[in-house]
Amino acid sequence: MMLFGFLLIYFLTTFALPSWLVWKNTGVNPVVLPKDDSVYGFVGGIFKWLIALVFVCLGVNAFAPEQVARLFPPLDWLENPLTPAVGWSLLIGSWLLIVASQRTMRQSWRIGIDETESTELVKNGLFARSRNPIFLGMMLTMTGLFLVLPNAMTLLAAVVSWVVISVQIRLEEDFLTKQHGQAYRDYCQKVGRWV
Repeated sequence: MMLFGFLLIYFLTTFALPSWLVWKNTGVNPVVLPKDDSVYGFVGGIFKWLIALVFVCLGVNAFAPEQVARLFPPLDWLENPLTPAVGWSLLIGSWLLIVASQRTMRQSWRIGIDETESTELVKNGLFARSRNPIFLGMMLTMTGLFLVLPNAMTLLAAVVSWVVISVQIRLEEDFLTKQHGQAYRDYCQKVGRWV
């Protein structure tokens, strides 16, 4: 139940609240995931399914724990008292990383690529150390989730999220190069994709 509650708070504070604040302060909807058959639309669709499956997995774990092993085969080789502690550390640390990164982005924060609104190129705060601290945080979240609840579903979610996020980052890099030109290329020379 604790893991499911954490995921709800995580989702509210890293997606719902920041989206509402950007919309309230700018009148712009920051959720710009297309529903077409493009690569970008495909990645967005996979990510939505992934989030739904994680909620299902954690819901079953919270409300029908006796069914978890039957529905999502556990990975017994990870049974270790330290594994959940490391997982929780990653979950909490990644949550703080994402929240801090979103505060730095302020009104430039988007879920997806916003081709209709020009946003500032954010290079300060955590973005001075990583070009993608929010995506880095999301990857740490999925790794932490896997370590807290090591089963086939959370492993699949971690692997698929890494692939989807890696594709999304490259789509965003192409977009940011077109939007900010040499300023973005210079930024890429100084700051790594992940760290």
